[in-house]
Amino acid sequence: MISHEVLVLNNNYEPLNVCNMRRALSLLMLGKAEVLQQRDVPLATVRGEVSAPSIVKMRYTVRRPMPQLRLSRHSILARDNYCCQYCGAKGKDLTIDHVVPRWVGGENSWENLVACCRRCNLKKADKTPLQAGMKLSRKPRRPHFVPYLSLPLYLKAQNRTDWQDYLPQFEEFAMPNISN
Repeated sequence: MISHEVLVLNNNYEPLNVCNMRRALSLLMLGKAEVLQQRDVPLATVRGEVSAPSIVKMRYTVRRPMPQLRLSRHSILARDNYCCQYCGAKGKDLTIDHVVPRWVGGENSWENLVACCRRCNLKKADKTPLQAGMKLSRKPRRPHFVPYLSLPLYLKAQNRTDWQDYLPQFEEFAMPNISN
């Protein structure tokens, strides 16, 4: 249980980070944070069971500069939902492809990088999708995401139903509505 993750909120309820249970418990014991929501399953200790936090809020405001969305391999893969943008293959064993190859002047940018499986990357090689006879499933673009958390961490945290009320919602990463 000590390895479970805990959402850490700033004093103004803005997501700060996701930490492990040990770090969350130390913040609580030092009086730096308070529990907002507890897990259903208690934490077993040598002195018995104690309630385990799921969400903690800092008692003071942690000042930090406005975070910037970083262009990285993990961010591109997370934006594309770990799915090849040419054939739709899913998985963690993906590469990054330049839609417009670098030798033609293609940049390292949100609009030119996509997740790509190794098979499609070899097929496309150093050609444009048109030259290779391939089609993108959707046009790549920069997410309209304000990164309180990193993009991969945000998408992972969005799957936790107990955390969703505390995470900002972005249309492009909206969870599918099951009621429809």
